[in-house]
Amino acid sequence: MIKLKNKTLSILSFLITGFIFYNLAKFDMNCSAEADDNSSIKTIYLTFDDGPSYKITNQILNILKEKEVKATFFLIGNKVHDRSEIVKRIYKEGHSIGLHTYTHKMKLVYKSKDAFIEEMIKTEDAIYEVIGIRPKIIRFPGGSTGRLDEELHERLHQLGYKVYDWNARISDGYVPSKAPDVLYREAIKTSQKWNTVFLLMHCSETDKNTVKALPKIIDYFKEKGYMFETIDENTPEYYFRYKKR
Repeated sequence: MIKLKNKTLSILSFLITGFIFYNLAKFDMNCSAEADDNSSIKTIYLTFDDGPSYKITNQILNILKEKEVKATFFLIGNKVHDRSEIVKRIYKEGHSIGLHTYTHKMKLVYKSKDAFIEEMIKTEDAIYEVIGIRPKIIRFPGGSTGRLDEELHERLHQLGYKVYDWNARISDGYVPSKAPDVLYREAIKTSQKWNTVFLLMHCSETDKNTVKALPKIIDYFKEKGYMFETIDENTPEYYFRYKKR
């Protein structure tokens, strides 16, 4: 009887988790970005969150090098010092580096506006100590919807920070075990209506299938005539809309 109850609870937990992840994945694509996509030039920004990781980030860098394209890596600050050689490699090979908070723990990151800003400053400091530059491009864990408002945005601008969300994504951040071909199809499906694509992917320790899907994703956008660019301080901000005063 106890075993049956535990099994039932496990199944219910699995179904609820899957439902949450499914709706989160739909939600982040239903958010409208502030920037308009009026460009006739096809441009894609490959972006990777949650690194650096020892194995996966290096494997992704190998693919980018082989394919001769650049990407943007939004790094978690508390991983930077222990994996400094990977951070140096990202920078040396011409990729862009952004801030993705210091802890990536939602309760800490979003405790207050001050806490959020402190997380970004600590990450900026950590990266500066390793490669001598101070990145000013940032990405909110989980996206800026419901978190970015006019007051916080003004404070971020005062510190020189610019916000970048996404308009296309694969769901490796929710379900990293998804088959590589499924991730590939998600990249195509979610980017269909954009000439300027900000593609969200991840490079944490669990993203083995992202590595497998990446070559095919790059080949697809090359065949469609997209230019591969990196996000820097001169890239127009791209953030989910919020209500302004």
